[in-house]
Amino acid sequence: MKTFAKYLALLAVMAFLLTPIIWTIITAIKPTELISAHPIAWLFRPTLDHFRVIFVEDNILGPLINSTIIATLSTVGVLLTAAPASYALSRFRIPFGSRLAYYFLSARMAPPVTVVLPLFLIFRNLNLIDTHAALVAAYVTVNMPFAIWMIKGFFDEIPKELDEAALLDGCSRFHAFVRIVLPLAAPGLAATAIISFIFSWNEFLFAILLTNFHARTLPVAASALMTDRMVLWGELCATAVIIYLPVVLFALLVRKYLIKGFTFGAVVQ
Repeated sequence: MKTFAKYLALLAVMAFLLTPIIWTIITAIKPTELISAHPIAWLFRPTLDHFRVIFVEDNILGPLINSTIIATLSTVGVLLTAAPASYALSRFRIPFGSRLAYYFLSARMAPPVTVVLPLFLIFRNLNLIDTHAALVAAYVTVNMPFAIWMIKGFFDEIPKELDEAALLDGCSRFHAFVRIVLPLAAPGLAATAIISFIFSWNEFLFAILLTNFHARTLPVAASALMTDRMVLWGELCATAVIIYLPVVLFALLVRKYLIKGFTFGAVVQ
């Protein structure tokens, strides 16, 4: 009976948390004349007109491609820079090394508005406004501190004796890092990659200030559906569903590594 009550409570919590997503999907397939109907129209014939409008008339495909390119490149950039830095903090004696890791984390907690203005001025002087490179560089800069702090925790769980054994066998420090440490920390790297990808995919402030048209992302395109006269709820919810899907699919594809990453080091010997 207690087990049944626990599952029932868990189901209630999941239903509560998923209500906004389910409501967004329902609105995306509901006819326009029924979206604002009062009382709420629960029975209706689903339609894909809102998806047709955003792809054919609003040309959402361009922002979708931009978001995919920018989020993917920024995630790769975060891993390429954060992994070596985390390894150095985990393996070498660096002055104030432990404090430095927390400093990286505190830098991530700074309000984004304090960072976006200097970046805007830099990119404007370099003629990089409204380019993929500007957003990729911005997202790598913002997400790297959190990634360093997170990956360092995974590296700390890997015994240093493995590195030393590889060095005794003739491996260089770089080869020990690439061939020994990175494969063992793959679940942690996957978890970090997912979080960095979600941050980049959903980010709005940098995207709206550093882009105009050519490099605008999905969140910026979605904001254009909210005008001063009306909100196009059907098209807005259809765009939101398009934003949901890649993140959900990406998480499902690497769910095995994601679960291992979040539980890495949880068992104490």
